[in-house]
Amino acid sequence: MAQPRFASSIKSSSKPSNFCPGCGHSIILKNLGKVISDLKIEKKTIFSIDIGCSLLAWDFFDIDTFQTHHGRTTATAVGQKRGNPDAIILAYMGDGGGYAIGLQNLIHACYRNENITVILVNNTIFSMTGGQMAPTTMPREATDTSPDGCFTEDAPFFGPEMLSNIAHEGAYIARTAVSSPPQVYHYMKNAVENQMDGKGFSFVEILSYCPTNWKTNAKQAVDFLDKMKKVFPLGEIKGGATK
Repeated sequence: MAQPRFASSIKSSSKPSNFCPGCGHSIILKNLGKVISDLKIEKKTIFSIDIGCSLLAWDFFDIDTFQTHHGRTTATAVGQKRGNPDAIILAYMGDGGGYAIGLQNLIHACYRNENITVILVNNTIFSMTGGQMAPTTMPREATDTSPDGCFTEDAPFFGPEMLSNIAHEGAYIARTAVSSPPQVYHYMKNAVENQMDGKGFSFVEILSYCPTNWKTNAKQAVDFLDKMKKVFPLGEIKGGATK
């Protein structure tokens, strides 16, 4: 059987997913593997992953990989880049790792224009620990810790928009959703190429499914993501084709 063109970045084209049925991580990681292969950067890429569902990507790629304590992925990725400036550094995390415990590290990496690429998966909840309310939980959204709906009417945390206010001119910041795999690929490729060009900090937030903790069937999960896209606008916020 013919191998997919991104197989050189993935240990096995038939490796089973470690994620729950319907989870969006597999879509993201498949396209990230394709980006790595298409750019031919397998030998120089270092993949940094956070605690949470993202840690299940531990052995998906045949590239140097390390896992950090929760929220420390961005800071550790910065250290890797400073110690090895020629490496391509990818930091992969959930909204909890980036916007809750890891927010300080994320903000300062952006503010200093550290030349790394951060990919953050937003499903509006803390997933691996059971579906608790997160910084990205939408107003009145039911979670395991807010079963009657999120108790604040305030807007959720808008990470890309916040970062764009402190980012340097060369930074790349975007938001996409797993419902559009070609856009997921395109934005991640733009982010990595921005790092390869030495322009500085690159950040892509990806809206993703979590049927297990949303307690949804397939159609309901698709509908929920459509609702997310109305709250979290998609597009290239800084850099790229659209400002």
